[in-house]
Amino acid sequence: MTSFFPDINSNQIIKIIEKLGFELIRQSGTSHAVYRRESDGRRTTIPVHGKKSLKRRTIKSICKDVGINIEQLKELL
Repeated sequence: MTSFFPDINSNQIIKIIEKLGFELIRQSGTSHAVYRRESDGRRTTIPVHGKKSLKRRTIKSICKDVGINIEQLKELL
């Protein structure tokens, strides 16, 4: 198993979590968006900074929030 983290920006991660059933519930200005999935109540905050890549720790935290691992994330790209 490799420790490869995909290079993802906020627009890409938003498309992925929307595929997983998450919906935008609010956005704080233009910097952070909060998404929630009604079926199980999971929620996550996505930093929205245009086409700037997300940091590894941020990607890992979002994956934990939505209940997927890095391998599953790569498959959804």
